Amino acid sequence: MLSRVADSLYWMSRNFERADHAARVLEATYGLILNPAKVSTEERWFRAVSSLAPGVASNGLNPQLSLFLLVADLEGSFSIVKCISEARENARQVREEISSEMWEQLNRMFHEINSAELQADDDAGAMRLVGLVREGSYRFHGITDTTMNHDEGWHFIQLGEYIERACNLSILLDAYFSVGKRANDLDWMGLLTSCTAFEAYCKACTAELKPERIADFILLKPEFPYSVRYSVDRMHDALTSIGNLSLSRRTGKIDRLIGRLRSTVAYVQIGDVIRGDFHRYLTGIIDQCRDLHAAVHEVYIDYPIEVAFET
Repeated sequence: MLSRVADSLYWMSRNFERADHAARVLEATYGLILNPAKVSTEERWFRAVSSLAPGVASNGLNPQLSLFLLVADLEGSFSIVKCISEARENARQVREEISSEMWEQLNRMFHEINSAELQADDDAGAMRLVGLVREGSYRFHGITDTTMNHDEGWHFIQLGEYIERACNLSILLDAYFSVGKRANDLDWMGLLTSCTAFEAYCKACTAELKPERIADFILLKPEFPYSVRYSVDRMHDALTSIGNLSLSRRTGKIDRLIGRLRSTVAYVQIGDVIRGDFHRYLTGIIDQCRDLHAAVHEVYIDYPIEVAFET
């Protein structure tokens, strides 16, 4: 596979997953602020904004303006509209590699979102766009899995999706547990809802909202698609398949990095992690994902021309 094709598929998937994650977090947070509680509205918004766009959060913007920027700011690299636009642009460059149904769904979402003339004080309009992304993401993921060959390109899409998800979930957990002493049951329910995990958590762990149990579910549950452990396992599967299909001899660093990352989430107990430095543990996962991203880019995207002629 051409490196530019792999790069476009990878970033199409990462940008789409980033938009989907932002939509879930904003939808859950918006529901929280409608309920009075000891935790202030500003604190809840700060938690959401700091997990999605740290630079925006540090500027001390009011919640309403933050919502607008995170949904519709065309200049902001973290906004939903910007991420969908970037995903579509990457898909446009490799239309021959994806199915026509994938392109039609992503292109439709792009035009629906960009046709809305959203104002900074239009909360209802912003949430309509969030809803469009939430519903459209389910269709796009289903279409991708059922209409595209599960070949090398599909594995790059999987890699982009799950490396983005593992980072986003770790950042979100860190944002909640850094102010965990002030969170109440509604906040913990909001965290689960942000990860589409509320019903799954209740079925697996009962409806008792214990912070440690919630952290264990979102971080270490290997069977749940929106857990860090599940994401890391899918990253490993994708990288293994890409390595086998590409026949590259330079995958040693990637193998070591993904092996270390898997051990980070596979051989720990949540109690030990939380009683230690939970922030450092989560930032360690994020740093390992970034190192893995750099290694993948070095091996499969930005390699020296001489490597292409190796046998």
